[in-house]
Amino acid sequence: MKEIAISEFKAKCLGILEQVRKTRSRIRITRFGEPVAEIVPPSAGKRPANWLGCMQGTGRILGDIVSPVGKESDWEAGR
Repeated sequence: MKEIAISEFKAKCLGILEQVRKTRSRIRITRFGEPVAEIVPPSAGKRPANWLGCMQGTGRILGDIVSPVGKESDWEAGR
């Protein structure tokens, strides 16, 4: 695994991130020779084939969601 100093990472951050993305290799960031972080390529993470409706059944409706919350006369814009 390639190691770079934190000062070099700060100066070349965007280029280093692009290199990790392209080469799929890890880079260790060090400070005074001690590792402080590792930059790793993103996982291939799969999106669900049909993401529409994937949250169906995960929420609950409590109370009346159709009726107005208050009287129209209570609203300044309604005056």
